[in-house]
Amino acid sequence: MLSKEDQRRFDQITRQLRESDPAFFARLDHRVRARRGRYLMLLTIVLWASLPAMTVFAGRLAGAICAVVLVANAAIMWRFRRRWT
Repeated sequence: MLSKEDQRRFDQITRQLRESDPAFFARLDHRVRARRGRYLMLLTIVLWASLPAMTVFAGRLAGAICAVVLVANAAIMWRFRRRWT
């Protein structure tokens, strides 16, 4: 945790760096998006793996809810696929 003064100074340094080297920040932003895509892919794998167990142990309603979440997840991944590659 930074003190308020340190945080203010850090923000000032990052703002100056962003203005002076936008290509550097673009590369960092790409890494963040790629990491987000990996987390979404991991969520997809976990949900697909747990779908049969949820259906058996928690009932058809839980399985149907999980399936709807998976369809929404697939739609999000398809929509933003260019950002995470």
